[in-house]
Formats: sequence, C-alpha cells, structure tokens
Amino acid sequence: MYMEDAINRARHTVYENAGGPFGAVIVKNGEVISIASNTVLRDNDPTAHAEMNAIKGAGKALNTYDLSGCEIYATGYPCPMCMSAIMWSNIRKIYYGTDLKDAGAIGFRDDKIYDFIKNGNESNLIEIENVDRDKCLKLFEEYKNMGKTIY
Repeated sequence: MYMEDAINRARHTVYENAGGPFGAVIVKNGEVISIASNTVLRDNDPTAHAEMNAIKGAGKALNTYDLSGCEIYATGYPCPMCMSAIMWSNIRKIYYGTDLKDAGAIGFRDDKIYDFIKNGNESNLIEIENVDRDKCLKLFEEYKNMGKTIY
C-alpha cells in the first residue's frame, strides 16, 4: 500500500520530467505523514531526492527534526546522502523496492558513491583536503560551550 503511493508519486514526476523514478513515503503509527518524489531536474537541485523531500515534508508536518517512530518506504535503496539523512532524522526502518544494481543498470551511480565511502579516494571521484582545522575547531568549541542542542 505505502510502496504503491511511492511508485505512483515517482511515476507522476517522471512523466513531468521533474526527476528520476524515485518515490518515498514516510509513515508513523500507520498514518502517512509525507509522500514525495525525486525533483532534481525540476528544482535544479542535486539533493532533491525522494527521501530527502519526504524527510523535509515529514519534519514540517510533525514540526520536528526528530522522526523517531517513523518508517520510510522508498522505490530504490537509498543513496548515501539519503541514507545519512534517514539516520540523522532517527528513522529506524527502511523498506525499499529496487537495489543499487538495479539503479546502476539504468545509469545511476549510487554504487560508485558507496564504493568511495568504503574504499576512500581510490575511485578518484573527488579531491578532499583538510584546511584551517584550528579555526574550525574554535567554532566547534564555541558551540559546545554554548550548550546548544545536539541533533
């Protein structure tokens, strides 16, 4: 039932040329909180994945950044960005339709990003360099000393 909602939303945006074949539904206690799809092309935003859009919608609907107790249904196995956002939002259950190989078979590169995370910079996908650590640590220390919320 929930996956059908995700599929239908994704299909709609695919035919609108708004994004790829990815939809997501966030559910809490059997109630649909948010339904979203990938809108990368429409929004010119590489972060506008279905899961990201659904998380943003659920946060607004529930008026919180903490989505504990929610579950997410996604038409594809979450990419590393979305997986991280799911973890940051405290969603603890993911239902997914297709896997990384399925996404790769139609041209998406989620698997290459997961490989980069696992193996480091051996993939040559990106350059990473540490700069101004001391200055950034000072900012972190200021935040810590202010007793701000850690999320």
